[in-house]
Amino acid sequence: MSRYERWGALLELLAKEGRLEVEEAAEALDVSAATIRRDLDQLAQQQMLTRTRGGAVAHSVSYDLPLRYKTARRAPEKQRIAVAAAALVQPGQTVGLNGGTTMTEVARALVTRADLHADGDATSLTVVTNALNIAGELAVRRHVKIVVTGGVARPQSYELIGPLATGILREVALDVAMLGVDAVDVEHGASAHHEGEASINQLMASGAERVIVAADSSKLGRRAFARICPVDAIDTLVTDAAASDALVDRFTEAGVRVVRV
Repeated sequence: MSRYERWGALLELLAKEGRLEVEEAAEALDVSAATIRRDLDQLAQQQMLTRTRGGAVAHSVSYDLPLRYKTARRAPEKQRIAVAAAALVQPGQTVGLNGGTTMTEVARALVTRADLHADGDATSLTVVTNALNIAGELAVRRHVKIVVTGGVARPQSYELIGPLATGILREVALDVAMLGVDAVDVEHGASAHHEGEASINQLMASGAERVIVAADSSKLGRRAFARICPVDAIDTLVTDAAASDALVDRFTEAGVRVVRV
């Protein structure tokens, strides 16, 4: 387990329990107590938790787990979801991608599709994104035209938000809006923890002919703070095989095509 994987696991345990003891954490992660103490000290320096004698407590400020700590969570599922979602895009289309770990995997899956590699310098795909990390990865791909929104960057997700981002999205038409979300259920639709990200995602969805939500099964049947779009705006939901039949049936009955991988 890498350092960032450990940090992500520690923060998840802390978010669940509110308090963490060094020995308990060491046993849970199968590492030494000395390693856990160093990890907690480093996380405390970043103000991700409050250090106590013998452990740590959750920070008094509610936070989004930064993207770099999320990369290992449900990674195999996200990679399968990404390949399936990328397969729904046709050559020549304009695709909107928001940020997050699942969308980062979708971007990678898109640019490695052999049928999307145009000859010479021809463009075979246009990607509109507000995610700095995705733009950075795709910028070196000659067959992909990258359009990046303006905006203010969120350190947690590398996404650009605010009025400078919305101005661009109001001026472009998307064939497909591919959205990673924090939660999605039948009654509330797709949602995000941060209202600024949700606002940008709303614009992507409203400016697209087709909306595809890519979300692992842990996010299904849940709600987050800010709504992105109602369920009737979602054309396709791509999720993993662990999604229950009951949940899938509810989305299907609401008119959403569900792809399980």
